[in-house]
Amino acid sequence: MNTNYIDELNESQCAAVTYNDGPSLVIAGAGSGKTRVLTYKIAYLLEQENGYNPWNILALTFTNKAAREMKERIARQVGMERARYLWMGTFHSIFSRILRAEATFIGFTSQFTIYDTADSKSLLTAIIDQVLREKVHEELLRKYGNRPDLEEKEKEKVIELKKIYKPGVVQARISNAKNHLVTPTGYAANKEAYEGDMAAKMPAIRDIYARYWDRCRQAGAMDFDDLLVYTYILFRDFPEVLARYRDQFRYVLVDEYQDTNYAQHSIVLQLTKENQRVCVVGDDAQSIYSFRGADIDNILYFTKIYPNTKVFKLEQNYRSTQTIVCAANSLIEKNERQIRKAVFSEKEKGEPIGVFQAYSDVEEGDIVANKIAELRREYRYGYADFAILYRTNAQSRIFEEALRKRSIPYKIYGGLSFYQRKEIKDVIAYFRLVVNPNDEEAFKRIINYPARGIGDTTVGKIISAATDHGVSLWATLCEPLSYGLDINKGTHAKLQGFRELIESFIVDQADKNAYEIGTNIIRQSGIINDVCQDTSPENLSRKENIEELVNGMNDFCALRQEEGNPNVSLTDFLSEIALLTDQDSDKADDGEKITLMTVHSAKGLEFKNVFVVGLEENLFPSGMVGDSPRALEEERRLFYVAITRAEEHCYLSFSKTRFRYGKMEFGSPSRFLRDIDVHYLQLPHEAGVSRAVDEGAGRFRREIEGGFTRSASPSRAPFGSTSSEQRERPKAQIIAPSVPRNLKKVSTVSPSSGAQATSSTSPSVAGVQAGQMIEHERFGLGEVIKVEGTGDNAKATIHFKNAGDKQLLLRFARFKVVE
Repeated sequence: MNTNYIDELNESQCAAVTYNDGPSLVIAGAGSGKTRVLTYKIAYLLEQENGYNPWNILALTFTNKAAREMKERIARQVGMERARYLWMGTFHSIFSRILRAEATFIGFTSQFTIYDTADSKSLLTAIIDQVLREKVHEELLRKYGNRPDLEEKEKEKVIELKKIYKPGVVQARISNAKNHLVTPTGYAANKEAYEGDMAAKMPAIRDIYARYWDRCRQAGAMDFDDLLVYTYILFRDFPEVLARYRDQFRYVLVDEYQDTNYAQHSIVLQLTKENQRVCVVGDDAQSIYSFRGADIDNILYFTKIYPNTKVFKLEQNYRSTQTIVCAANSLIEKNERQIRKAVFSEKEKGEPIGVFQAYSDVEEGDIVANKIAELRREYRYGYADFAILYRTNAQSRIFEEALRKRSIPYKIYGGLSFYQRKEIKDVIAYFRLVVNPNDEEAFKRIINYPARGIGDTTVGKIISAATDHGVSLWATLCEPLSYGLDINKGTHAKLQGFRELIESFIVDQADKNAYEIGTNIIRQSGIINDVCQDTSPENLSRKENIEELVNGMNDFCALRQEEGNPNVSLTDFLSEIALLTDQDSDKADDGEKITLMTVHSAKGLEFKNVFVVGLEENLFPSGMVGDSPRALEEERRLFYVAITRAEEHCYLSFSKTRFRYGKMEFGSPSRFLRDIDVHYLQLPHEAGVSRAVDEGAGRFRREIEGGFTRSASPSRAPFGSTSSEQRERPKAQIIAPSVPRNLKKVSTVSPSSGAQATSSTSPSVAGVQAGQMIEHERFGLGEVIKVEGTGDNAKATIHFKNAGDKQLLLRFARFKVVE
């Protein structure tokens, strides 16, 4: 034996690695050395006397990176010569290898093409158009007969149907069917699928799926889902092939088993049901991808499928402090459907998890940015030691702007910064064209978005005519005949409709501020209808991003007004955006930057300092959860994943108010906050976020604290286990935030000179004096430094703890005095 497993592994890891008497399930808690166990397990199988040959071991992962790293580690233990012959890779890469070798069995050649998502969507787009045209033609021909205007009616009907049959939506439904091993024939016979399609007003899905399946076969192509489906079919329909691979793969290992879908689970079962030599590793507490087809039941019921399974629990966390581990344990134990484990840490106790209460989402951004600066000063952390985790991509805007204000470098992990996202750039292009109709790039971007039947050929003609006459595209659009634009009557009507739409916005902007004209454009252009056509995750994210843009515009206009600029134009807003996006173009190395990402993207990563933000009801947990216990438990698992990314410090934040859907909303703290044992938390004013100078802030803290369940003082027991008495104790309710009773409206203004001011525009702008504490709607608590001016020109200079100094016009004041 080349490796000393006893010295190099802890007791649980060693037991999992050296067990080889049947199926095994390794439940690997966060930070417990899962990858180490997998690599040592494979090395152990190779190193034993009469051990396995490398080509007899199949190891399946979810990412190429994971497979590559494991193979490199194994090579260091057993040598590259042996490691290179391992069958190790992602499900898709391994199955494509098998399918190429056995392609003739399923009617393909070994040179079949693999379509990526874009290829698949492109083919589906063409098929959707074809199927809808055929069905509409049959329907209208049956209804009206072969009348002269039939073709025009068909075009109109197809355009309407395409708003429902979006390629991304159709692709998702077909992918879901394939992940459940449902072929077109099975789909057509499936009552549940039929009812779902009818409810979605997409009865033609079965025909589209069938044609897509046939077209892929004709093209000698498979998409990613086909690699699973055809592997299953190959093994199901050709027992001799299955027997051959069962003989070859004498031991099968699977990483991240909680993320497997039905198809992946079924293929693993095909390969291992007979010899029972299978080891799966995962953590049910980190099962967060049901929207991608992952089924937590695969890991929860593994021992029922393989009755002789030996279960190993890796419970020592090597990543996080004791406090972070205990807090995470107290959270996840509230889930009913789980494999219980007692995760513990032997690292230092660490600091309590800070809970930050912000008065608004804007102040939340300021609090986080300031705390990062404070931690860097105190601990000498680099920027790369920080991560800000949020539930939805739309939340990034607030934190991006807070970091930019302080010149703190950041990167959006696995995505684009807010103003670089496609849907945002589409809306901004409308704004740009309204402000400057000669903006050619904006013109080309939106002339057919949302789809209005103006194709590339027509756009090409406009560009050619404009180039030939040396005029702008807009000028050509306004006078198509003057510039020799060769188009038919129908196209002319569509171009005229687009021109009239933009002209109406141009007229509107004269007497509307940026927020008002912006919301009109988003609504009347059809953009909001376009993104609300379906509830796919992609479209929900687009919708949330557009709503956040509207929130930002509202905030921008209100703040400018408060600062004494009542007429905030669309041009002003675009100037602000241009400055932000210019900073986005910085191509500096991503290494030393703060990471912003969704919690889903953070899985598998770790940072010294983690901020989990936006912890409010209907945000985290998501408002999409509804009354589903399964969905709520997955949201709790998602929060667990967020907390367990932290090594040294973890902070949780929420705001009392948040701009949503263009208006200010009061929110309640997330129910998950009360799931965490309060002993591991540092509650709002203790965390040093706000100065507890007023009774209102104190009351709010007491309400939150009263909503947490207290348990016995921390000891060795809470490191993963909670008594039945603690588990059965009824949960107290967190009280929704309310405006403290001791806040009063501004009623009189006393300038620093001592002369009383009056206002002809607002009766409630009086009584503010230097030294008073105020609560601002967006910036939170602040102290009045001075008041100057009279009447409508009276303004106060206020120092906000988190937002710095602001000079605000009192007649537009959005704050209250704290007594």
